[in-house]
Amino acid sequence: MKYRNLSGSRLGLAIAFGLSTFAAQAQDPAQAAGTAPARAADATTLDGIVVTARRRAESIQDVPVAVSAFGEEQLRDLQANNIDGLQGAVPNLNIVQGRGSSNTVNVFIRGIGQPDSLQTFDPGVGMYVDDVYYSRINGALFSLFDVQQVEVLRGPQGTLYGKNSTGGAIKVTTRNPLDDTGAAVEFGTGSFGRMDGRAYLGEQLSDTAAFSLAGAWLTNDGYVEDPATGEDYNGEDTISLRGKLALRPSDTFSATLSADYTRQDNALTLGQPTAPLLRTDLALGQVVLLQPSTDDYDFRTRTSFRPSQGQEMTHKGVSANLQWELGEQWSLRSISAWRKLDTSSFIDIDASEWVLGDVLVEVDQEQVSQELQLQYDNGGNLQAIFGAYYMNETLPSYQEAYADDFFGFAGTPIDFLRTIDDDLETTSVAAFAHVNWEFAPTWTLAAGLRYSRDEKDYWRTTSTYWGPILAALNETVAFDGNRSWDAWTPSLSLQKAFSDNVMGYVSANRGFKSGGFNGRANAALETTRAVFDPEFVWTYEAGVKMRSDDGRLTANVAAFHSSYKDFQARVSEVLNPDSPTPTFSFPVLNAAEMEINGFEFEGVARLGDATQLSGQVSWMDASYRSFEDLRTTDPANPAYDPSLHEHVPFSPDWTARIALQHAFDLGGNGTLTVGGDVAYRGDTWLSVDNRPGLMQEAYTTAGVFTSWDSPQYAWQVRAGVRNLTDELYKIEGQEFSSVANIQTAYYAPPRNWYLTVRRNF
Repeated sequence: MKYRNLSGSRLGLAIAFGLSTFAAQAQDPAQAAGTAPARAADATTLDGIVVTARRRAESIQDVPVAVSAFGEEQLRDLQANNIDGLQGAVPNLNIVQGRGSSNTVNVFIRGIGQPDSLQTFDPGVGMYVDDVYYSRINGALFSLFDVQQVEVLRGPQGTLYGKNSTGGAIKVTTRNPLDDTGAAVEFGTGSFGRMDGRAYLGEQLSDTAAFSLAGAWLTNDGYVEDPATGEDYNGEDTISLRGKLALRPSDTFSATLSADYTRQDNALTLGQPTAPLLRTDLALGQVVLLQPSTDDYDFRTRTSFRPSQGQEMTHKGVSANLQWELGEQWSLRSISAWRKLDTSSFIDIDASEWVLGDVLVEVDQEQVSQELQLQYDNGGNLQAIFGAYYMNETLPSYQEAYADDFFGFAGTPIDFLRTIDDDLETTSVAAFAHVNWEFAPTWTLAAGLRYSRDEKDYWRTTSTYWGPILAALNETVAFDGNRSWDAWTPSLSLQKAFSDNVMGYVSANRGFKSGGFNGRANAALETTRAVFDPEFVWTYEAGVKMRSDDGRLTANVAAFHSSYKDFQARVSEVLNPDSPTPTFSFPVLNAAEMEINGFEFEGVARLGDATQLSGQVSWMDASYRSFEDLRTTDPANPAYDPSLHEHVPFSPDWTARIALQHAFDLGGNGTLTVGGDVAYRGDTWLSVDNRPGLMQEAYTTAGVFTSWDSPQYAWQVRAGVRNLTDELYKIEGQEFSSVANIQTAYYAPPRNWYLTVRRNF
């Protein structure tokens, strides 16, 4: 078959809370530009992190929101090349490369995310770059090559942000050329044939205009090998470019125009089969094609695809961010954007030489968005934002599914091909308002309300082509639909400043994620349940933020309770299990009600002028109140298994990280910094249907780095080792057990090293 192409004033307080906590420092704009690294010799305080979690610049210690922030140098200390380098650094965040795809990201915050990578699902966590919402997890595995700051907000967002999200939001802010002048170039090498380069140039054109150019070239051969061919997989070949023009012609108007382009041409991303792969033989019954190894995974995986059949992506866009000062108290902001995403990815879902779950997925996505914000600030006790949001997204796709080895007759395979054409158009409109009122000294009340309406038009046709023996089963199934969903989502918080250094708050927020259409409804029997409804979550939170008088210690604590309804769960089942040619199905059920409780603590301590201790620790208990699936509720069901939904996916009970770094002053020879971290993650289930092979037991990882900065910060040399103990652990899973019993696990890279040299101008 032919193939196509994430206070107290004493040290004792921090230790009492574990001191395995984390907060990040915002950096000076000059440092972000590369003219000076963030590790300045006189940086002795940790108070000064500025975030825009509420659409205005505020100290992170004054915001009644659970938010973590990372500047450029902190991201480098995390040894993060891509956005998934945040894994372990943020409480209750799970962020990893998506299942089987080199250009998607799987993000869960506090147990809420997107449990299926298909494009007809909406993300549970909003991803933003320079305040522009990225509507797909495809293309959201950002390369961090010109980033000024990353903020991670935990809990439902909507009364301040363009698109409503149930789990939280990740905001990436790139450098502003009006502030970040200078230039830098960097080259690196490392394990698995790594070679990369990065460059930035920010130049003032005049007193009122500046531009910047940034680029990255990232390559590595990959850490998985096909033992039959010697080909390497799970690598990267990426080119990214960004240009900005910033204008400030007057004190009352500013504009930033941005254009970006990313091109990837990667090999396959391969995992490991964790369950026997089965053929349904019409004469012999079930036949085992592959029995998974009981030995530890050695990063050697067979594939049925050719080396030329990889994963390509082109992602580009333009945006305009305009701001007018309408007087001393009012301002107007406009954020306009156009984005285009094209992908063509072969995915070997079964991760074997057998043709069982091999697919080609081609996506041609385009989105246009417009956001308006009218902001009020009386310079004292009252601030407000009134906003409107519009987005139109068109999302046609083409797919092919190959399963020549799934069915057979007396040992002879029966060819199978499914082709799918579909087209999804989404129109999202919203209006929101948020008011922040200090109604009495030290007391602040904030309230917000959002109205959201999403309309979706979906058309789909799928054709099945069997080999000669089963050619009579060939069919074409088509359906189309139009649905809309709307919701009101409020937010409320009460904040008390107990002193200049201690703030406490309580809040309640409602999140909404619209319904949709099942992009895997492949048979006529499935079209009657091809639509799934929205999901909702209420999150109640209490927190305390503390810092010492001298700014050397910070400690932030949050506890939360979430009530999550109508969880959109993609499961795997057989519609007609008694048939000799069973129809495998992947329905999306509004299956579950969940209760999620948790505790989070993050902080940092400056132990003298040259030593910093930081970290985070979080606990979460996510459990189903109910899960409406006949396979777990009806003992008469042939597939009855009450253990299928005992655990909520991507919701480990404990996560923790502790990091220590020290800078040695070498006098006239510059500064040498050494650091390391240890991270822990509890048992994690990697699929909605709990399968033993798709569970990662608790594990601990470690990393170390050292960097040398020249006296005038003109040069920096950095080296590090990630996964120092060479821990073997799974990060993702593919569960399609109704098709040949496919249960594939994907692993993090083994121990790897890198070396970079940077020149600042």
